[in-house]
Amino acid sequence: MRAIAVRRTALAASAAALALLATACGGSGDDDKSGEGKGASESTAAAAPAAKALTAAELEKAGLAQSDVKDGKVATKVAATDDIAKDQVKTEEAACLPLAYAQAGVAQGEPAATTKRSWTGEPKKPSKDTKPEDALLAALDVDKMLINLASYEDGGAEEAVKGLNAAAEKCAGGYTATVGGEPMKVTKVATTAAPEGGDEGAAITLTVAADENVQAPSKLVIVRKGATLVTFSAVNLAAMGTGEDFDVPADVVAAQVGKLG
Repeated sequence: MRAIAVRRTALAASAAALALLATACGGSGDDDKSGEGKGASESTAAAAPAAKALTAAELEKAGLAQSDVKDGKVATKVAATDDIAKDQVKTEEAACLPLAYAQAGVAQGEPAATTKRSWTGEPKKPSKDTKPEDALLAALDVDKMLINLASYEDGGAEEAVKGLNAAAEKCAGGYTATVGGEPMKVTKVATTAAPEGGDEGAAITLTVAADENVQAPSKLVIVRKGATLVTFSAVNLAAMGTGEDFDVPADVVAAQVGKLG
């Protein structure tokens, strides 16, 4: 792929697929030193009393901080360009709306409290003899995540997980959406192995129709712990340009889930 094509593809794809993450998950950082086709939902919670929703202050405290990760940058205040409002997310297919919300970092349903974080990984440094087009891809080989924590009353977190699983099943063939004014076409929705560490969760890969016929992955990880639901919306800008797969940073997911108790 020519360098100019790589640049155009990466920028266009990241804007169309997830404009909120293409801006490098900007915002003020926290300087505190402190298998495809597999079932996506795996509940470990039996019939138990409903957990109490966290307050806004408790939820903020439970959010990821810079001291919780070994590398990358945590922003505790998400930039305005990344902070997509609920009414800015729309889908032609109503059943697919939960997926679009999760991808945009928007809370499901009507939470009692919510907060957001973003995490941006470190770019890989190419060697001196790397070709210019390969160096550009290396510079774009950065994982980015929006993290939304939402706390619910009266079983709302459980209902949100059910809604996301139902959407993944109903919208397996894809859907069209608009996120923050940017059009997006998802051609495929696939579930993978559910994450560990919560009461239940899901992992979903969205295949996004990007520029120059590239089919690029965008990934969602959902974990419920008690009455709190945390969603991770992850992209890799190089993958947006090439269509190659990438792994969601498991250590970042584990660090955030671990703070939920």
